[in-house]
Amino acid sequence: MPTHRLFTVEAMRRLDAAAIAAGTPGIELMRRAGAAVAETATGLVAALSRILVLCGPGNNGGDGFVAARLLERDGHVVNLVCTVPVESLTGDAALAAAEWEGPVLYDAEPEGAALVIDALFGAGLSRDLDGLPRMLIERVAAAGVPVLAIDVPSGIDGDTGALRGIALKAVATVTFVALKPGHLLQPGRSYCGDLHVADIGMADVALDSCLDGTPLLCRNGPDLWEDRFPKLEAGSHKYTRGHVLALSGPAYKTGAIRLAARAALRIGAGLVTIASPAAAMAENAAHLTAIMLTPCETADDLDDLLVDERLNVILAGPGLGSGEATRERVAVAAGVGRSLVLDADALTSFKGEVAPLSSLIADGGGQAVLTPHAGEFGRLLAGTDAVDPQASKLEGARRAAALIGAVVVLKGADTVIAAPDGRAAINDHATPYLGTAGSGDVLAGLVAGLLAQGMPPFEAACAAVWLHGDAGLRHGPGLIAEDLPEMMPRVLAGLR
Repeated sequence: MPTHRLFTVEAMRRLDAAAIAAGTPGIELMRRAGAAVAETATGLVAALSRILVLCGPGNNGGDGFVAARLLERDGHVVNLVCTVPVESLTGDAALAAAEWEGPVLYDAEPEGAALVIDALFGAGLSRDLDGLPRMLIERVAAAGVPVLAIDVPSGIDGDTGALRGIALKAVATVTFVALKPGHLLQPGRSYCGDLHVADIGMADVALDSCLDGTPLLCRNGPDLWEDRFPKLEAGSHKYTRGHVLALSGPAYKTGAIRLAARAALRIGAGLVTIASPAAAMAENAAHLTAIMLTPCETADDLDDLLVDERLNVILAGPGLGSGEATRERVAVAAGVGRSLVLDADALTSFKGEVAPLSSLIADGGGQAVLTPHAGEFGRLLAGTDAVDPQASKLEGARRAAALIGAVVVLKGADTVIAAPDGRAAINDHATPYLGTAGSGDVLAGLVAGLLAQGMPPFEAACAAVWLHGDAGLRHGPGLIAEDLPEMMPRVLAGLR
């Protein structure tokens, strides 16, 4: 099974059912899951430790019963709490409970335990926690005992990462077969700790039936896009590597576009030109060497520049200014059928008017990537179901991409990249140090530079987000946006 693939809760249910139908009993899958939990727990504690296992009413609780039995067999002191009478358990959970020979408690103090195993509820929880489970979670949190979660920390929605009232922050989470979206989407990601995916022997042959033709949903990483990543050949030269035209804003607001332009050049675009108003020419020229500069005052000037078909990608938005003039430039850029990267002011200029932008992109026949942060996304998509407060970030990005007809990169600690056909990727390869002025401008430039070299929009966006994150991780503390393009040689050397 592809290691980068994400499974929704429903797809995982189908996979369980398919594995059982193919001849693996459910209790055997549960024993394998519990064994994986016990193995991980053993690596988190010293020998002969006291471990508290909290079991809920379903299969997640059954996994807990199995883990408890194996840990006790290995010499640990195990206290097992079940939130429901054992006789009320059904199915495989009841079989697993019957194999546990120790006492079943209905209350226990976490103080003094080396580890708490959270087997209360799995990824399919769809309501806020209350009653005894909530009380146990509050007590464990107050005690400060390390937590190992099974599947997801109880209280985290496996599909959306949403917090269902309360959840424990785990030091590690063991899930099975594949990660779920909620492992990567915030706030769920912050509750999971180290993620461990256990192979419990489900046959790959069941994969197609379980996904049932659903669009690709992945954890972002090189496995997803490296086969489409630009590669130089002996005959490569600057004109075969594409030419990005980056639109500059007025004087004193040019830094953002220069950051983007340098990123496009560093990621491999053969040429990059900044199209600048006359009043900003000297300012831009003072900072540019390898990046070229050309005058451009109006949408008509841009139209004249684009007669040169070698200008195959247009980057608009960073520092450009919001308003009618920017809308006109976007209309011209879209109309010539080149690849577009739209960020910042280019998106804000269409505040609440996503339909006209969608029409421009569709009529131009070009390929577009939009890179909004949450505020720009909300302004652009205002009044659409993409900003439905009940929708997850993943669902919102997918709806926006389908509505606009473009790849949408919804930035943040859990950046989501979504394509119009429903494909999506969630990125967790990044660092909070990227939360600095100009970081998003660099990302837009990386996307443009990869598009210029012929990478398809979805793959280019996914690669740019991952490489941007990798640069941040490699640099670490003290990062400013100017550092990011200069990190690209190291990042690319590590990729290859």
